Amino acid sequence: MEQVKIPEFACDSIRQLWYNQGRYDYPKATSILILCDAGGSNSYRHYIFKEDLQKLVDEIAVEIRVAHYPSYTSKWNPIEHRVFCHVIRALKGVILKGYELVKELIETTTIKKGLTVKANIINKAYQTKRKVADNFIKTMRIIFDKELRNWNYSAIPLKP
Repeated sequence: MEQVKIPEFACDSIRQLWYNQGRYDYPKATSILILCDAGGSNSYRHYIFKEDLQKLVDEIAVEIRVAHYPSYTSKWNPIEHRVFCHVIRALKGVILKGYELVKELIETTTIKKGLTVKANIINKAYQTKRKVADNFIKTMRIIFDKELRNWNYSAIPLKP
């Protein structure tokens, strides 16, 4: 089965996290750091993710700094090893009959150090095979780092 890459979903997930928790926990935040793997919907190669990211920062008025793990190094991503194994354990042996059940089981995930997991369902149909807007690359406010520019960049919001 082919993996569908939908960068809009990645940005909607960040948006939901910001509106539901981030803006309350960090009301004075001027920047958000997002750690991403190198491929998939948030690939460092694709400008469609950067376009969706630009729309998001313009909406929330907070810069988002993106640091991609180089290919084949996502094993160093702390989330994958601190959370995913526990989520998988919570789902083990269960017949998943609906989204709500999956959400409930994921939210039962805890570890001894006190980590708890929150889950949300984004009920939205996403368009696949979208193309970058013709003028986006010329008008984007994506600032690439001097070092490792392909993997590290910031999306700068419009000033109000």
